[in-house]
Amino acid sequence: MAPKRLILIIGGARSGKSAYAEKLAAETSPAGRVLYVATAEARDDEMRTRIAKHRAQRPAGWRTVEAPIGAGRAAAEAVNDAEVILVDCLTLLTSNVVIALPESAMADAAQAEAAAMGEVKEILRAYHAGSETWIVVSNEVGLGIVPPTPLGRVYRDALGRANQHLAAEADAVFFMAAGLPMKLKGQQ
Repeated sequence: MAPKRLILIIGGARSGKSAYAEKLAAETSPAGRVLYVATAEARDDEMRTRIAKHRAQRPAGWRTVEAPIGAGRAAAEAVNDAEVILVDCLTLLTSNVVIALPESAMADAAQAEAAAMGEVKEILRAYHAGSETWIVVSNEVGLGIVPPTPLGRVYRDALGRANQHLAAEADAVFFMAAGLPMKLKGQQ
């Protein structure tokens, strides 16, 4: 087994992040010993359809754990014999922890950032404690317009800081655009 690595894949919506992450996971574990950590919640019919499509696209042998909150802890508890842990995605994980805050705290930048960073720290703690390669998918949400609401701005900033922290710790970082990976840091 190759030495473990932490890989961050960022990009915009429909940039090919998940497909590239799945490709790397399959290449890293040809035996298919992949634990897929899904952070999405099926809150409406459209999201249920998206989740079903994602499930159908994954190899049948991959195990899945659903962790809308506490992804690092959930992965560590479910790891078994996995060689690769794929977290898809930090974007929704951050959204989930921010909207789980009390309503009065949702638009509080410090509390939102603390919630997002708590998830990143749990992922990093689990990564450092294990022997698996981790691949984390996240959106780069800072390239567009400034969100018109305080909650939108707080969320964008919290996710941006979480991405920065994870990127600083990662062995490799890729930015996806139009399905093409651009290496920002490290090796594939």
